Amino acid sequence: MNTPLAQTVIVGAGPAGIRAAQTLVSKGLRPIVLDENARHGGQIYRQPPKNFERSRKSLYGFEASKADAVLNAMQALMPHIDYRPNTLVWNAEAGCLDLLHQDKTSVLPYSALIMATGATDRILPFLGWTLPGVFSLGGAQVALKFQGCAIGKSVVFAGTGPLLYLVAYQYVKAGGHVAAILDSAQLSDQLSALPDMMAQSSVLAKGLYYVAWLMAHGVAIQRGAMPVQALGDASVEQLIWRDQLGEHRIDCDAVATGYGLRSETQLADLLGCEFAYHQADRAWLPTKDSAGRSSVPGVYMAGDGASIQGADAAEWSGERAAWAFLMDQGLVLTDAEKARIKTLDRQIAKRRTFGSGLTQAFPEPTQWPAMTTNEVVICRCEEITAGEIREIAQASGALELNRLKALSRVGMGRCQGRMCACAAAELLAHCTQQAPSQVGRLRGQAPIKPIPFEKALSAKSEGPA
Repeated sequence: MNTPLAQTVIVGAGPAGIRAAQTLVSKGLRPIVLDENARHGGQIYRQPPKNFERSRKSLYGFEASKADAVLNAMQALMPHIDYRPNTLVWNAEAGCLDLLHQDKTSVLPYSALIMATGATDRILPFLGWTLPGVFSLGGAQVALKFQGCAIGKSVVFAGTGPLLYLVAYQYVKAGGHVAAILDSAQLSDQLSALPDMMAQSSVLAKGLYYVAWLMAHGVAIQRGAMPVQALGDASVEQLIWRDQLGEHRIDCDAVATGYGLRSETQLADLLGCEFAYHQADRAWLPTKDSAGRSSVPGVYMAGDGASIQGADAAEWSGERAAWAFLMDQGLVLTDAEKARIKTLDRQIAKRRTFGSGLTQAFPEPTQWPAMTTNEVVICRCEEITAGEIREIAQASGALELNRLKALSRVGMGRCQGRMCACAAAELLAHCTQQAPSQVGRLRGQAPIKPIPFEKALSAKSEGPA
C-alpha cells in the first residue's frame, strides 16, 4: 500500500469515526480525528465532563457494554492518532478544511477525508415552540447525559421515532417525571412494520421493552397525537395537543420534540458531493456506493451523516469506509480481511431492512403542513412565519427552496437552515402542490455553524495548520 503524502482526516469521533480510525491505525496509518465535542463518543455515547463522572451503566443503560467497547477502543487509539477535540470544521474546500479551535482558526490540508458528521433532530415547529422550556429531543438527551440534569420537572415528549421513547425512558430511569409521550405515529403503523424490524430482533426487543417499561411506570402514551401550542408567560406552563378526538391540554414545564433525525450533510455539500433525494428519509443525502465512497474522489461517507441507520450501523459503516479508502490506496487484502468486509456488508444490508421498518413504524406526519397556522414561526433565527412563507411563495411563484430563501431569508440565520430547512421544504411543497423532492434543498454555505465574524474574515490569511 502506498502511504498518502498528506493527512488522512476523519471528521467526527462518534461510533463511525472511532471505528474508521481503528481500522486505519491497524494498517499503520496515523489519521487526524477532528471532534467538535470536548470528549469522544458522539451523541449516542456522549460522555459527561471529566469533573462530573457517572457510571456508564447509568448513562447508557442497555447500551453500556457497547459504549464501553467503543469508548475504550478510542482510548486505546489515542497514542496512535492525532485527536483534536473542541475543533469545529466550519468550511471545506477541495483539499482543505477550515477549523476553529479555542477561538483560533486554521486551515488543515488533507489527502483523504472520512466524513462521520452525525445527525441532528428533525424539527416540525408549532405555536410556542420558541418559548423557554421547549427543547429538541437531542437537546434533552444532552442535558441529561452531559450536564446531569432534566430540562424540567414535568416533561412532555412529542414527535415520533425511536429516540422519543429512548429519551423518555432515560428521563424516568434518572428520576425525572414524564407527563406524557405524544407520538404522531399510529399503533397500526408500528404493527405493520414488525416484519421488517425483525431483521434486527434484539434491537426491536429493546424498543418494545422501553415502551412496556414506560407504560408499567405510569407514563401516558398517546398515539396519533401532535403538539398544537406551548403556552406560558415567561416559559412553558401547558401544552395543547391534538388527536382524532380533538384538542387536549396538559400541564408541563418543558417539552422535548423531534421527528426522527436529519443527516448533517453541509460539509459534503461544500465539497461538491452529488446528492439524491431519499423518500424513506424525506431528505437529500450524498450519493455513495455500498462501501461509502462519495462522488468526490478521496471523500468517504459513514454513519448517520450519510444516512440515518443508528449506532451499530455507524460502527460498521465507519469501518467499511476505512477499508474502502485503504483498498483505493492499493492495499492487498488478506483472506481474513476479505471475510470481514463481507460480514460488514451483510450487517449493513440487514440494517437497511430494519431501517425500512422504522420508516414504516414512525412516518413523518404528512398532516403537519396543513395543520400549521400562519402564525407559527418556522425560521426562528430570522423570525419567518409559515404565513410569510406561504405569501411569498404564492405571490412570487417561487417553487424552489433556494429561491424562497432569497426572497424570505428563511435559512439565512445562525443555524444556516439546520433547524428550519426540513420544515420550510415541507411547507413550500404543500403550498405549491409539489412533492418535497421537487422543491430541492438549501445549498450549503460557510460557515456551517456560528463562528466569530472576525475569525471568518482572517481565516484564509493564517495558512495551513
